[in-house]
Amino acid sequence: MRHRVAGRKLGRTTEHRLALLRNLSTQLFAREKIHTTLAKAKELRPFAERLVTISKRGTLHARRHVLRHIHDRTVVSKLFDTLSARYDQRPGGYTRIIKLGARRGDSAEMALIELVGSEGSEPDVTETAPSKKKAAKKRASKKVTQKKTAKKKTAKKKTAKKKTAKKTAKKKTAKKKTAKKKSGKG
Repeated sequence: MRHRVAGRKLGRTTEHRLALLRNLSTQLFAREKIHTTLAKAKELRPFAERLVTISKRGTLHARRHVLRHIHDRTVVSKLFDTLSARYDQRPGGYTRIIKLGARRGDSAEMALIELVGSEGSEPDVTETAPSKKKAAKKRASKKVTQKKTAKKKTAKKKTAKKKTAKKTAKKKTAKKKTAKKKSGKG
């Protein structure tokens, strides 16, 4: 029984899990929406919302509390200047989780976590960047495979030429031997 056991371990040690949540929250505040697994999104939500609530105080002490978790000063300034002003009258619920379905490779449930009120403000950078990377990888792999196939073809041609050269050499020597035998008998 799992009584009084809250939170998910996400298959990581405490330090690794905390680093993961810090990195995810940094990217969430920088881009305002990110794609991740559903379990990570559900763990990120209270972590990120707590940071937004702290940033709404606007004091130096609050800024230092947030800097403990988010090490990028530009993201912290964005959080204190624009995001805290956006959620000034909102008493919580700063994020939204949208389920996206299963991931193709391992069937992990994927989700989009976004800041409420960020609809249309910034393009979703995480969706476009991997597709460009994938396209570049595909092009590079095609070039590599084309080079490999070209090398294989030239290697096959060379071996075929060597084989035919050996066969013709054998035929010539066989003809010479038969010619010597015939000349020796006759």
